[in-house]
Amino acid sequence: MLLFMAFWNKKKAFGHRSIDPSDGNTTENINSTFNKTLQGKALDALTEAMMENLQFVLRSPVPPTSKSAAWVTEGMYSFCYRVMFEAGYLTLFGRDLTTLDTQKALILNNLDNFKQFDKVFPALAAGLPIQAFKTAHRAREKLAEGLRHDSLRTRASVSDLIRLRMHLNDTLSTFNDAEKAKTHLAILWASQANTIPATFWSLFQTIRSPEALKAATEEVNKALESAGQQLSFEGNPIHLNQMQLNDLPILDSIIKEALRLSSASLNIRTAKENFTLHLEDGSYNIRKDDIIALYPQLMHLDPEIYPDPLTFKYDRYLDENKKTKTTFYSNGIKLKYYYMPFGSGATICPGRLFAVQEIKQFLILMLSYFELELVESQAKCPPLDQSRAGLGILPPLNDIEFKYKLKHVSMCG
Repeated sequence: MLLFMAFWNKKKAFGHRSIDPSDGNTTENINSTFNKTLQGKALDALTEAMMENLQFVLRSPVPPTSKSAAWVTEGMYSFCYRVMFEAGYLTLFGRDLTTLDTQKALILNNLDNFKQFDKVFPALAAGLPIQAFKTAHRAREKLAEGLRHDSLRTRASVSDLIRLRMHLNDTLSTFNDAEKAKTHLAILWASQANTIPATFWSLFQTIRSPEALKAATEEVNKALESAGQQLSFEGNPIHLNQMQLNDLPILDSIIKEALRLSSASLNIRTAKENFTLHLEDGSYNIRKDDIIALYPQLMHLDPEIYPDPLTFKYDRYLDENKKTKTTFYSNGIKLKYYYMPFGSGATICPGRLFAVQEIKQFLILMLSYFELELVESQAKCPPLDQSRAGLGILPPLNDIEFKYKLKHVSMCG
């Protein structure tokens, strides 16, 4: 849910009235809802469900082992989009109680509609009406139709986040059924729109760097062995608890570095009083109600903080002991803030912990189950799609082909 709060109030984009209690449509404290359902013990259940659903999605399209020796070639961004969308949708909104084929068809239809809606989101965020985009408008309405409360109540394993939001929508708001569904659509967008490209960049940079691929694979294998996991594609699913997932500094560093290079978010603040803002290049007199936009990418690409800033270095966030590095400097001054893809302060992304965990889980499964190669060994890094600047993680402007096939794995604990 990267950078969710900054865009929650883009109510016109999603089609519901404001969720700010001061506007009188609801008395729900949305920050409290997210804190209860996306952090602490609630994060455990959400992460476990995501791991289960990722393995369900990754296993379902792969042919039987006897036929799995052949490489499968696919666009990497398309692959990440398909896998993360389906697993994320199932994790938040539960499983359809009809046949697996019916559920798969419904999610693929939702995926197509999501892509159509998300394609025009930069224009919607800029204030253009969705009615100007007929295909995207239809797609939004179809997505919301499947998120009505009467539909969600028929699904199994709906997340605590959505169950609580359903209850609060019904008891604390004046939203009609269509608007309630569209508040869930906002959560769907927030959970996918930035996590999907972040997943792509994390996988792409890992495969592209032989050193990163070797180090990450070794770390994952060691973690699974320590956890006593029996690793078999057809066997029991992989399970790592929160403590085990948090003890993977190499994967953490890879994800941080991938996000540093692809994040183009904006941190927007409104001054509550007159004050003077002191920066390295001078001082600025700020008036009450002035709007200040901070652009963390300038910091992320600052060579004083990150030498050779345009180069992916998988161990940039590791110290000499391969533990997490937490000290960075600029002009000899220790920095409090040096990494801000999730925003900061009161509006920091409430789903940041879950976002990192689900990307990490995806990498664990890909490195454990598959042999991975880029189709072109010297594939150039695709350019960033600058049309989404300000919205979070920039996707690639073009897809990159990669190939994968099942490993013949057998790891007994």
